[in-house]
Amino acid sequence: MDNRAIRFILIIIIILGIFFRFYNLDRKIYWHDEVYTIFRSAGFTRDEIDRELFTNQLIPSRELLKYLDIKPKSSIGDTIRSLVTEDPQHPPLYFVINRFWMQLFGNSTFSLRFLPALISLISLPLIYYLTLETFRSWTNTETSTQASFMSLIAVALLALSPVDILFAQTVRQYSSLTLGIIASAYFLIKALRLSRLFNWIYFSLSVAFSLYIHPFFALNLIAFGLFVILLEQKKLLSFLIFSSIALIPYSPWIVVMLSNLTRVTSTTNWATIDVGFDYLAKLWTLSFTSLFFDLDVGFNNIFTYLLRLPFLLVIIGSVFYLFKNTPQKTSFFVFFSAFIPFLILVSADLVLGGKRSAVTRYLISCFPFVQIVVAHLLSKLITTRKTIGLTITALVFIGSISSVVVSSQADTWWNKDLSYNNASHIKIVNQQKEPIVISDLGNDFTNTGDLIAMSPRFNDDVSLLLLSADYPLTKTIDSLGKQLDSHPIFIFRPSQHLLSQLTTLKLSGFDYMLLY
Repeated sequence: MDNRAIRFILIIIIILGIFFRFYNLDRKIYWHDEVYTIFRSAGFTRDEIDRELFTNQLIPSRELLKYLDIKPKSSIGDTIRSLVTEDPQHPPLYFVINRFWMQLFGNSTFSLRFLPALISLISLPLIYYLTLETFRSWTNTETSTQASFMSLIAVALLALSPVDILFAQTVRQYSSLTLGIIASAYFLIKALRLSRLFNWIYFSLSVAFSLYIHPFFALNLIAFGLFVILLEQKKLLSFLIFSSIALIPYSPWIVVMLSNLTRVTSTTNWATIDVGFDYLAKLWTLSFTSLFFDLDVGFNNIFTYLLRLPFLLVIIGSVFYLFKNTPQKTSFFVFFSAFIPFLILVSADLVLGGKRSAVTRYLISCFPFVQIVVAHLLSKLITTRKTIGLTITALVFIGSISSVVVSSQADTWWNKDLSYNNASHIKIVNQQKEPIVISDLGNDFTNTGDLIAMSPRFNDDVSLLLLSADYPLTKTIDSLGKQLDSHPIFIFRPSQHLLSQLTTLKLSGFDYMLLY
């Protein structure tokens, strides 16, 4: 197979990846974090929603749909206030963009997910130029043809990446973060190579944009800074100056986060729960290999990891090949960008305890550069050992294609986290006539988001009985009386307080089905 045919196949793969970003956009259920993005963009706060919903009264499930649309008489100020008071660890840029999008194109699931999918497309040409710039800035060994071939493979890997497609179809800022990471790396390399003022200005703007999308971009900035300190000392002052300039527009949000540090801590403390090393190692494997393969047969099934092993070996082999066959500056820039953010999170988990490094979306900072590392290996193998190179490349893309095809037909996927089972809950509830779903805020306080997430898919005859904190269920049942008779009752993720009451009620003949 000649290089022209290979390039043609890569272009077909890129087109396929673009197609799958928009195919069945509205098939999967909402994740509760998507709901939080939507109602904060719309100008609601979690507190006001809870006060309106958890009133110990029967309400139609359709009543929750209003929280997925722009709040009447609200403004951008309400969107920002919702974040400042309740979710200060999330900067407002994506939420404001999402609000404008809702005003222009409505609040359907397809429309809301179309925005991040559309943003994800901008990353495709950018990773091409980033790869091209990376492997031509510090070496004279790459010809234009070789570098462009490698860059095309990087685009194809990003375009068809199962995890990137998942995040591109999620109403969150993840595809925007990927865009910011790639753009900032590209402008940094341009600035380091040419040291022209406008390149540093573009770098500064991309840093400011990325920080206003997600504070985890700071991990990339640390990786960039470490590289400059070690290998580009002459440009260190420029790097520090223009990084600091980027922090000026971001400084108001730094003040917001510091002023609401207790809130930041309380809403992110789930990531500090200590887990065993075995759990961390499994998630590291699943997260990094999901760039190329995302099918499994169960979290604790050994075959899940055996299926991922070839892709893990490709990543590890690519790193070794990078250091062996590229100049120091090239290999260190790509390696630092790919793995310093990961190592920072791992260090925090091992020293302080927690599972930050086991959260796949926290590793977005690493993913584009892992794809570039693998693209480098595949391009070199195809050039020097064509049969082996094409075989490994085919394995990688077959893994990606099979993963996205299966995922595109699913109602839920692992990235839905605590919302994963909601798809089956909806089917169970909708099979009944005039069912009633009883719930409260729950133990982890995600029930509000999940109940709103399920509401568009509930049948019109589904009613909700949402209980305020510590309110006696027996009192509610007594007050509603016959309204609950002859209705199928479902209890959705009850708090420990509600569960203890249910145990007593079941003994007295109150029948229900638990949904977890």
